[in-house]
Amino acid sequence: MSLTVEDVMVRDIITIDASASALEAAEIMSKYDIGCLIVMEVRKPIGIVTERDMLKRVLLQKRDPRKTSVNNIMSRPLIVSTPKTEIRDAVRVMNERRIKKLPVIVNGDLLGLVSLTDVVRSLAYFEHAISSLCSRCQWGKQNTNPT
Repeated sequence: MSLTVEDVMVRDIITIDASASALEAAEIMSKYDIGCLIVMEVRKPIGIVTERDMLKRVLLQKRDPRKTSVNNIMSRPLIVSTPKTEIRDAVRVMNERRIKKLPVIVNGDLLGLVSLTDVVRSLAYFEHAISSLCSRCQWGKQNTNPT
């Protein structure tokens, strides 16, 4: 049994409309203490705006965040995954594309988001659970009590 994206993805995703300002995006990210927002247009995901996008495309270019729309700074095309994608494949895509967050989409609808942090947390949890189970069982332990 392999671990899949749906096993570790976050399901409550904060989104923003493509026409919103970079300032609105920054305020939402700050309010919810998150590093990205999925950009929506007509209720469909079209891009992602990250802290890095804000830094490179607003701050370093000295753009006015009140007048700069999310549509002009978001990363696109959106690189996505499906819920049934195995974690190792999702991580490979993130490494190859040099991204840290992968929206989970089915039939054009946003279902969740998986990040490298989510993957690390889930693997650490499963490693701990397996270790705990193995420490409780007799499998692999030698009998030191001769009969």
